Amino acid sequence: MQATYDVVIRHAEIVDGTGAARFEGDIGIDGDRISRIGDLSHARGRREIDAVGLVAAPGFIDAHTHDDRVMLSAGDMTPKVSQGVTTVIGGNCGISLAPMPQPAPATITPPLDLLDASGQWYRYARFGDYLDSLRTQPAATNCAMLVGHSTLRVITMSDLGRPANEAEIAAMRGHVAEAMESGAIGVSTGLAYAPAMAASTEEVIEICRPLAHHHGLYCTHMRDEGDDIMESLDETFRIGRELGVPVVISHHKVTGVNNFGRSQETLERIRHAMARQPVCLDCYPYPASSTILTYSHAVGSSRTIVTWSRALPQYAGRDLADIAQEMGCSLEDAVQRLLPAGAIYFRMDDADVERILQFDETMIGSDGLPHDEQPHPRLWGTFPRILGHYCRDLGLFPLEKAIHKMTGLTAERFGLADRGVVREGAYADLAIFDAGTVSDRATFAKPVAPSDGIHTVLVNGEVVWRDGRSAGARPGRVLRRAVPA
Repeated sequence: MQATYDVVIRHAEIVDGTGAARFEGDIGIDGDRISRIGDLSHARGRREIDAVGLVAAPGFIDAHTHDDRVMLSAGDMTPKVSQGVTTVIGGNCGISLAPMPQPAPATITPPLDLLDASGQWYRYARFGDYLDSLRTQPAATNCAMLVGHSTLRVITMSDLGRPANEAEIAAMRGHVAEAMESGAIGVSTGLAYAPAMAASTEEVIEICRPLAHHHGLYCTHMRDEGDDIMESLDETFRIGRELGVPVVISHHKVTGVNNFGRSQETLERIRHAMARQPVCLDCYPYPASSTILTYSHAVGSSRTIVTWSRALPQYAGRDLADIAQEMGCSLEDAVQRLLPAGAIYFRMDDADVERILQFDETMIGSDGLPHDEQPHPRLWGTFPRILGHYCRDLGLFPLEKAIHKMTGLTAERFGLADRGVVREGAYADLAIFDAGTVSDRATFAKPVAPSDGIHTVLVNGEVVWRDGRSAGARPGRVLRRAVPA
């Protein structure tokens, strides 16, 4: 009797996400899982996908996003599925959409406004309420969510310019416990941002105490990525050790001309820490960062592009130096006139970016900001840029290694069971692409552009991207972190 599958992908070059060598085969899918891998010439599929000349890989896992709101407000997730991304990690850099006591404040404290400047999406009093909304209104991608330390400080403290007191720490710790019980995978911090700068190391440790009981992660945008980066790394490692939980160093980089080349030093420190405790890191493949606009960032950058401005929206997409000249004022005055605003900062060295990407344990994260009027191109181009520019063109690593960094490694580090691999029994999250043509088209001048070479993307067995357009399906799920064996 002829076997029948819901979907059969035929004649694919399979790269399974483990780093193992590629092989040719067919993939049979039933429901949301991969049922068979091998020669399925005597089977049929209710839906057939011809993958001759194409690679079939696990769907890419974006290790660092700010997709908390866009999954609800634009759930087709076109910037992500068009790249082959099937799972996103949200709630990073200390910024999460929940919890937020109701009614939400009329003015949203930066950088929380990176998710929503209006406040209308800060509508969830409990983290569990937010996750319930994601479950009842699923997006095209899966997600695993962190609760943000800066958000907790904003809702708990009247004075953000000091460390939290015992009562405030207890209140924030309660929010962490609720979030973890509801399905969060950990806590994120953004100690480089104003709402969290005054937080002591001890405050972070005490707030994060529930992580150990719930097998959570500590993910951090460290206090400093420039001159004091080594001290920030040591603080990060200490927090992980004292809590007894894994640490994720977010978007690892070294910034400022004086620090060019120091990635050799930071990676050696990270490698040494990995021998003593669970530590991992992610990186995006660009020499420019993007966040809220500040004068301190701008003055230390070779170029600054304004991505949005609530005060003067007409300047989105313009260089800050040109804006200042047009205004007839100093750079500092121009920043003040534009605020609140966002920006792209060119303040990294390409050699450092390549060295960090090449590091064995580096995962790939976009750190894209989906609500910027003129976003950083990483929002649309991160994963094809790895496959095209860094893997195929520069030969930084073989295809199997590149895919492992974007799939199996990330799933393992974040504890996403049966994700990030192509194997029988795993979830059918798959990216089918042309390894010879895949490339990013998003640029700093034209940042909104789907990439080339992405053929078909499936999430939980359903096609979400096909023939250069969204398929309209929204089969994404809220993922929990698997309890370590």
